[in-house]
Amino acid sequence: MEELAEEAGIPVRTLRFYRERGLISPPRREGRIAWYDDHHLARLRTIAGLLERGHTLSGIADLARTFESGRDVAEVLGLGEPTEEVPVRLTPEQLADYFEGESTPENLATAMELGYLGTDGDEVVHISRRLLEVSAELVREGVPLATVLASGRQVREHADALAELFVSTLRAHSTEHEPPQLRPLARAVVDAELSMALDRRLRRDEKEQPPAP
Repeated sequence: MEELAEEAGIPVRTLRFYRERGLISPPRREGRIAWYDDHHLARLRTIAGLLERGHTLSGIADLARTFESGRDVAEVLGLGEPTEEVPVRLTPEQLADYFEGESTPENLATAMELGYLGTDGDEVVHISRRLLEVSAELVREGVPLATVLASGRQVREHADALAELFVSTLRAHSTEHEPPQLRPLARAVVDAELSMALDRRLRRDEKEQPPAP
């Protein structure tokens, strides 16, 4: 314990306090010897980084429990399934930087439930760099992360329905399991239709606005 505290740059009493609060896992024991490893040191550095960003120890403990009870990276990424998305590996501190003040245990639990996040040791894995960047941009625009996640759930439902439509349509006229034109054609149709739908929606807003005095 003394060696770990020295390596982490904290007093031994602080390390004992973290142990009592469940912020770090118990050491591996061999007889009377307690062994700490790089996993414990990484966790201590994560705690220090989150404290510097204004998180409380109670909040950090909640985050730790969320990570430890969440989905692992293999489950989230669905190993072996085709995907065009690029996963992103993050430390908890980096995730907190993306969503400053919004990385609550509740939001993280929702993101894990949706399959956006998984854990791999002390790292967090986001399933899609594009979704991560867009979500962070929406939060910077003032949209609460809880609202972004709720909207993401609705988008997921519509996206699943669209995927079913495109796959069924093309497979009905092709002998291939995944016709090579499937993804580019689906993206082109959805992009064009969404663009026109936004135009229609914004024009409706303009018509409904009262005339200027």
